[in-house]
Amino acid sequence: MSALADSIPIVAMTEAADRRRRIIAIVGASSGNLVEWYDFYAYAFTSIYFASAFFPSGDATSQLLATAGIFAVGFFMRPLGGWLFGWIADTHGRRTSMIISVLMMCAGSLMIAIMPTYVTIGAWAPVLLLIARLTQGLSVGGEYGTAATYMSEVASKGNRGFYSSFQYVTLIGGQLLALLVLAVLQMLLTTEELKAWGWRIPFVIGAMAAIVAMYLRRSLAETASEEAMHSKEAASSLRVSEWNRINGSGSFRFGRDPSKPPAFSTTATGAYPLSYGDRFGPKRDARENGLTRT
Repeated sequence: MSALADSIPIVAMTEAADRRRRIIAIVGASSGNLVEWYDFYAYAFTSIYFASAFFPSGDATSQLLATAGIFAVGFFMRPLGGWLFGWIADTHGRRTSMIISVLMMCAGSLMIAIMPTYVTIGAWAPVLLLIARLTQGLSVGGEYGTAATYMSEVASKGNRGFYSSFQYVTLIGGQLLALLVLAVLQMLLTTEELKAWGWRIPFVIGAMAAIVAMYLRRSLAETASEEAMHSKEAASSLRVSEWNRINGSGSFRFGRDPSKPPAFSTTATGAYPLSYGDRFGPKRDARENGLTRT
């Protein structure tokens, strides 16, 4: 009886520690998504202030349309980013893919923050602005699917849809954060100051936040198995035993059905983790893929 009583706190502590590790993993994965979407929309919200700095010719409307055109180019890069970072996630690991994507967003934001204007370097200013936006678009395209896949893989039993939902929560949160930063700047600075240098502040904040997200992601456990990453098809098998070995939890055995699609489809689209988990549920997912507790 006493032995059973002594084991209860140990089990409770193990479950609490496992839950804490999963929460840390979700925070690390979703923080990068928040930062990336913050940076993405910081451009849209502040473009009214820096449009004339990069496109001095024409009226205010044509200047804003030019900056909006560069903003739109970023959306065309997102499918390519989904494909590229999906491949990286499958062949080199989810963590590596997420770190690269957030670093690319940091580079794009930092480029815009310190970029010389048309008065200084002439036509090179809009060209460099375009390159920065292409980098950000590629990064966002790869971020969404890879992070959603990772969060669905680290989710505990019965919580896959809930954990993956934080991907969309941080997406909206990034947009609201960018809007909040701009609102604060509008209260503290005049319109002239915002057009002169104030528009750079949101991008500096984004670059610094991306560095923080990168450090958070460096501590994440990898969910893709070595065998899957080095296989020809880079299958999306989650070796839960590896996750538990790293984090000191119980062990699992995972066998992947080769008829299932590889992780490329999940990381490229981002929709698979939510739809698959909600439609089939964790029990059916485990049964069909050979996930059994040992």
